[in-house]
Amino acid sequence: MPDPQRRFVTRAGEKLDAALRAFGIGVAGRVCADLGCHAGGFTDCLLQHGAARVHAVDPGFGVLDYRLRRDPRVCVHERQNALTFMPIEPCSLVTIDVGWTPQRLILPAAARWGGPQGGEVISLIKPHYEADRSALRAGVLPPEAHVPLLDRLRAEIARMGWRVLGEVESPIAGHGGNREWLWRLVRAEWETGGRANTMAE
Repeated sequence: MPDPQRRFVTRAGEKLDAALRAFGIGVAGRVCADLGCHAGGFTDCLLQHGAARVHAVDPGFGVLDYRLRRDPRVCVHERQNALTFMPIEPCSLVTIDVGWTPQRLILPAAARWGGPQGGEVISLIKPHYEADRSALRAGVLPPEAHVPLLDRLRAEIARMGWRVLGEVESPIAGHGGNREWLWRLVRAEWETGGRANTMAE
């Protein structure tokens, strides 16, 4: 159940808010997609930053916060696997917060939402879902494993045609105390289209 003391319906909103501010990304007036919306922490954050519309995609049913599902700016896509769900319209900003799914699988889906003109992606990087299970200790990736794993992930997604524009560690730890990061990503063809949107200071 959402905590009334929080600014967002879940603490995930705090994670995305930190990234938007760190990267200086403007959201006002943009059409966005939230892949793995769950209860809607990212969706809520996008709306509070002025998004015109958010496509909230999640395989669950009845999980999205009631206030958000009644908001006319939210297009609810429940019982939909973000890996295979086809976009409704191009989005200039795509956010990702998925569990048990490595970036190499979810990023192609994000690229589809960007459309031919592209945009940008903010993905919550969860190293414990990128690592081999044998590397985990009680479900937690040990500190010494983070640097080599993140280096490998950067190289892997670069081979897929993505470029990392920024990285920030999440101010809130993930499940079991796992450290997480938020990465700002674009594809080369999107950069040439000039669609990355930086907040006016």
